[in-house]
Amino acid sequence: MAITTLGHAQVDRSNYPVAGPAPKIELKDPDTFTLDNGLKVFVVENHKLPRVAFSLVIDRDPILEKEKAGMTGFVGEMLMAGTTNRTKDQLDEEVDFIGASLSAGSTSLYGSSLKEHQGKILDLMADVLFHPSFPEEELDKLKKQSLTGLAASKDEPDAISSRLVGKLVYGKDHPYGEIRTEESIEAIGLEDIKTYYETYFKPNIAYLAIVGDIDREEAEKVVKEHFGSWEKGQVPEMNYPVPSPPEQNEVALVDRSASVQSVIDIAYPLEMNLKSDDYLDTRVLNYILGGGSSSRLFTNLREDKGYTYGAYSRIGTDELVASFSAGASVRTEVTDSALVEMIYEVNHMVDEGVTSEELEAAKANLSGSFGRSLESPSTLASFAINIERYGLPEDFYKTYLQRLSALTVDDINAAARKYIKPENMYITIVGNGTDIKDKLDQFGPVSLYDNWGDPAKEIEMTDTDMTAEKVVANYIQAIGGEEAVKAIKTAKVKVQAEVQGQVIEMTMAYDDPGMRFSQKVGMMGNTVSNTVLEEGKGTVSAMGQNKELTDEQYEEAKMNMFIFPEVHFEELMYTLELDGVKDIEGQTAYKVIVSNPTGAKSVNYYSVETGLKLKSENEKTGEITYSEYQEHDGVKYAMEMVVKSPMIPAPLNTKVESLEFNAVLADEDFK
Repeated sequence: MAITTLGHAQVDRSNYPVAGPAPKIELKDPDTFTLDNGLKVFVVENHKLPRVAFSLVIDRDPILEKEKAGMTGFVGEMLMAGTTNRTKDQLDEEVDFIGASLSAGSTSLYGSSLKEHQGKILDLMADVLFHPSFPEEELDKLKKQSLTGLAASKDEPDAISSRLVGKLVYGKDHPYGEIRTEESIEAIGLEDIKTYYETYFKPNIAYLAIVGDIDREEAEKVVKEHFGSWEKGQVPEMNYPVPSPPEQNEVALVDRSASVQSVIDIAYPLEMNLKSDDYLDTRVLNYILGGGSSSRLFTNLREDKGYTYGAYSRIGTDELVASFSAGASVRTEVTDSALVEMIYEVNHMVDEGVTSEELEAAKANLSGSFGRSLESPSTLASFAINIERYGLPEDFYKTYLQRLSALTVDDINAAARKYIKPENMYITIVGNGTDIKDKLDQFGPVSLYDNWGDPAKEIEMTDTDMTAEKVVANYIQAIGGEEAVKAIKTAKVKVQAEVQGQVIEMTMAYDDPGMRFSQKVGMMGNTVSNTVLEEGKGTVSAMGQNKELTDEQYEEAKMNMFIFPEVHFEELMYTLELDGVKDIEGQTAYKVIVSNPTGAKSVNYYSVETGLKLKSENEKTGEITYSEYQEHDGVKYAMEMVVKSPMIPAPLNTKVESLEFNAVLADEDFK
């Protein structure tokens, strides 16, 4: 009978099981020694695999690069560009031959190999460290690549947001706030790289972690052999003022008409580092607010509202200065609603605090992450270096789980009140200003910024009688006049562009009276894609597949199917809106919003001075910048265009190779 009763006893599953005491972590301290030149070495033995890794870290203060911003980004590649003993190709070949890894950064050098090749990888590391050749041609190549990447990121929403946040939170005269520009990249010379290397690559500010199939005795021998002659030296120390949060919430908007989404970031500076008594409190706090898919921000904005694919927050750690940030990319039409919810969650964290259930879930997640990190032997070396580098208590990591387990709801709520500042935030948005600007002043004073994070030029429209229709009429007059422009009925245009060494050819055929248009894109003699608009329908052919455009897609594509669309705006019943005067690449331009009857929009910018079209933006197709107008048959046409599209990884710098107005067209041109 007793057995039967036990068998049917019910288990109460309504309550979480009581957590046991946090386990005490038994971490084996790495063997450590210091060379006479000051190089501190940490050795973590792991004989499970016949491999060994050497990781060198240079512990310098952050550097304000000023007019040479971006220089440190080249240092690692330049170190790996060859030595006085080996060319870059020879270095790469020797590394590959032994199946090893070798890499460098502005504050690091890393090498790893099988145990049997340990001597070889150390020889190569030492050669890179002590005998870099710094070839001029490699720097020229790196600068060219950097400029290409910079051009691609100039109009990229996330990159714009990052630059803006950095400048606002830290200031442009702080190492964490300065940004690379074309001018700063061009200003970097070989002597800058050499001076940096000679100044900061010193053993007395360096740490070397050795992990793998090696013991202390052998480590000491090989380190002295390869790094013992490294000469120590004086290294400059830097000090910077600590940035302060704004006195009230400030809204910073970058108007990007081609955006279909708004990139939102909320940020401000704060002081937080590993030594802080509140370090673990803020890890838990951030996990609950926006640290993952179960966080408040994620659950609210994605799961409940469907505004975004993800919303996250971060509380950084840094010896100099850290920051709080929270962000999401949301649909344009819900920008203000998403901001309301984000700010609500920030306020709610301060006003209401966290629950015991949230606290326990956060502890479990952070404990699990910490435990998994211990599976890697290199973690122990990182722990040891952090303790030495940042002056942490010797048991900082050994007591991690116990300190985490001891945190209470009151602890986290106190941290929220101390570090979450709902009234002192920079609220940044990169998006379509026309659609969202008027909805943002509820969050604080709104200021406009450009793509580089600088205050946008506020330009007043001096001609108060100007209208969108007059702007378009002035453009038509500027390119040759209405009579001459309307006399152009057909056209064939061939343009070329180069992408990653490949030449792309585009051929456009325009038949305005016949309402026909085609664009063929070719590469290496093959047609990559073909777009045809005719008889009220549109077809896109690519990769052997044909896709027919929907009526809405056709109407949107039709906005660009004419040689000079402006002369057709009225007959197509497009509406025009003049949205002020903007700065476009240093030129003052009227901003005209063009809307078709289905609601699709394009934004055109026309020079105030010349009347010529400088740029067009479309949220679906991207942006085109026009330049180098030349006259053909009495009408001016832009012979150079920079095309930026969501469908291509880098801007296309196109040049018109041939242009034929009133060309004889055949049906074949539209197939």
